Amino acid sequence: MTIYTGPVFEMARTQFAIIADHLEIPHDERARLLYPKRAITVSVPIHMDDGRTEVFQGYRVQHHLTLGPTKGGTRFSPDLDIGEVAALAIWMSWKCALAGLPYGGAKGGVACNPRTLSMRELEAVSRRYMQEMIPFVSPQTDVMAPDMGTNEQVMAWFMDTYSVHQGHAVTEIVTGKPVAIGGTVGRREATGRGVAYLVGRACDTIGLKSQNATAIVQGFGNVGSVAAYTLAARHGLTITGVSDHTAAYYDPAGLDIAAIEKHVAANVTLAGYSAEAAIDPAELLLQPCDVLVPAALERVITADNAARIRCRILAEGANGPTTPDADAILDQRNDEIFIIPDILANAGGVIVSYFEWVQDLQQLFWSETEVNTRLETLLEGAYQQVARRARADGVSNRTAAMAIGVEKVRAGKRLRGLFP
Repeated sequence: MTIYTGPVFEMARTQFAIIADHLEIPHDERARLLYPKRAITVSVPIHMDDGRTEVFQGYRVQHHLTLGPTKGGTRFSPDLDIGEVAALAIWMSWKCALAGLPYGGAKGGVACNPRTLSMRELEAVSRRYMQEMIPFVSPQTDVMAPDMGTNEQVMAWFMDTYSVHQGHAVTEIVTGKPVAIGGTVGRREATGRGVAYLVGRACDTIGLKSQNATAIVQGFGNVGSVAAYTLAARHGLTITGVSDHTAAYYDPAGLDIAAIEKHVAANVTLAGYSAEAAIDPAELLLQPCDVLVPAALERVITADNAARIRCRILAEGANGPTTPDADAILDQRNDEIFIIPDILANAGGVIVSYFEWVQDLQQLFWSETEVNTRLETLLEGAYQQVARRARADGVSNRTAAMAIGVEKVRAGKRLRGLFP
């Protein structure tokens, strides 16, 4: 029996079981590697604008602290549950280990819809959630970051709440903050830039000329919008499809990304941008393209559509966009589709979060050029590790990436031992 349930956690558990079998990890070691060290559930009561008192449920899962403090985003989403949070924390562990960061994985959030909250209500939820987390977090224990439904402003409220409790500014308690209060330049764009960099490396690997290539980006939030812009502006790809939770658009001749960004800046979402290019969001994933970037939610590539995806590179900007059943189908198409798995593809965000934490601890800040150069250095190292492992073992990139991450965490646990 376990408190962790739901389809997202079952997906993470299945993925781990596959890797554990591949690595021949003894069964008596597996539970310690998989299950989180700590899970916190709190009530988040706030005064609503209409005078009511509303109580939201908040969560934080810290997967392991073997290699350093835990690190992970904080998600505000109406359907959030402890199983989803635990799965995201587990994936973050393998991601940090693959990138060589001194972190374990964590994740947290509040089950609320930030779109329906006023700014005052959002601040109240943010501050109360952090207040409830104070006994369990610190710069040496657990460092939060933004995720779906949160942003730089929420991180500023988190930092201020924690700092007021400590009696002095503690900038290193969260990352993804505004630059004016200890954030780092390049953090907001880091995940999308990382996706685009790795797509460029994948193009080199398979001999695809990016200037003649097309891309579809599912999800036009922080990750997807930056990835789309960078793929077009830096690598010369033509963006033929984009979507968010309100609309999807596809034009084989190419979409005007600058015009779309201007529309989103004015209207928040993609809805209303175009009637001519509108397409069913489910069908967008199935349109022909050279590069497909799922950059929205988990479990969008399933056994139902995996055989019908028509791309040469699949770059997983989101966490867990491909189910294990879909993965089995894609494995059969390994010669057709080059997969950049999520724990590699979207690692840019946590890498630059690490840079922010280091800069805050040292009180020595870097230029954006230095941040981006260091980001590409770490991504390149991780990419080469995965490529070498996949070739040497004759396995998929996902298996190679996860095997590297799991092995590093396992080695740390074995070296430190088990406290009596």
